[in-house]
This record gives sequence, C-alpha cells and structure tokens, in this order.
Amino acid sequence: MGLSQYDPAFRERPIWNAGKKVGAKRPLKQRQVWEIRFLLDHHRRLRDRALFDLAIDSKLRGCDIVKMKIGDLVSGGSIRHRAIITQQKTGRPVQFELMADARCSLNTWLEQREGSVKDFVFPSRIDHAHHLSTRQYARLVDEWVTGIGLRREDYGTHSLRRTKASIIYKATGNLRAIQILLGHSKIENTVRYLGVDMEDALILAEGTEI
Repeated sequence: MGLSQYDPAFRERPIWNAGKKVGAKRPLKQRQVWEIRFLLDHHRRLRDRALFDLAIDSKLRGCDIVKMKIGDLVSGGSIRHRAIITQQKTGRPVQFELMADARCSLNTWLEQREGSVKDFVFPSRIDHAHHLSTRQYARLVDEWVTGIGLRREDYGTHSLRRTKASIIYKATGNLRAIQILLGHSKIENTVRYLGVDMEDALILAEGTEI
C-alpha cells in the first residue's frame, strides 16, 4: 500500500539509507592495487586476478565487464593490447588499453578456462553458458578490499572503474582524456564522477601560465 509524504505513517518509516554510507565509492590507491594483486596471487585465484586487472585497466562498469566475451579480448591467439566494446548503459563504443600485467593474468586465466571466442571470459559457476553475475562480481570486490584491511562500506565495483581514471587525472589534470577513457558523453559527468572540486581546479589553474 502506498503512503503519502503527509501521512503520519510515512514519517514513522525508517529512512532507506539509515546507517549506510552513500555517495561515490573511493578509488583504490596504487599501493592498494598492488596489495590486492599480491593477495590474489598468494591464494592462486587466477580468475579473480584476471578479473581485477581487467576491471582496473578497462575502467568499465561491472555490467560490461561480466558480459565480455573471449573474442573481445583475444585476437590471433594473443590478448589484445587494445580492445573496444559497446557500453550497455549508453550504447556508445569505448576503447581501452590492456597493460602487461592484465594481458599476463588474462592469458593465464584463459589457458585454464579454455573455450571459444563466443564464450564469456568469466562464466557463471552454476551455468557455464552464462556469465558471472554483477552481484557475484560485487561480492568478489568486497572480498578483495576487506582482504587487505579496507572497509567494504567505502569501496565497491565503481572503485575499480574510478581507480585508473583518478590516477591518470592526478598525474595529468587532463579531464578531456578521462572523459574519453570513461566513455562519458559530457565533461560535466566526468567532473562529478572524479569528484573534482574547486581546490583541484585552482591548483590546476595556478600551474598554468599564459
């Protein structure tokens, strides 16, 4: 039964986000990326290491990562240095790079996983014809961040999407490049996504002489 905001019962309902942390999830720092890689390597979690590296390098949303197929990443028996996919949310294509660490971990995983170019890179454990669910991906991210002592409330799948973008932005201050890499249609979306504030803008401006 629906309630009006003016009904007394409406005011008695608990707030949906009571006690929960809301807002943008934090990106990982470079040191934390290395710590998670060490953790996954130590426990010989080949799939998770490949998934983590792909998430960091691709800067994609979880829904796009879990649906990726082997043919998206492999060409001529080798992992591509660059790949391109169409984003589910926007319908726009976005290109991304795969660095040596990601290519190595993906190659190791796919040698174990096997399959054809039409198969999902990360299949569901229940039905290999389907892909890993976004919910399971989120659970794995929780495991990774808590495994190195971080609070799961502060991090999530979007932390992985934001990590490399944030590192590149801090190193270059190039918002336009980050907009392209994230596949945003508007620069304003990139500004909000990275959490660029007035202090950041002023620091950039002070470093620019005309």
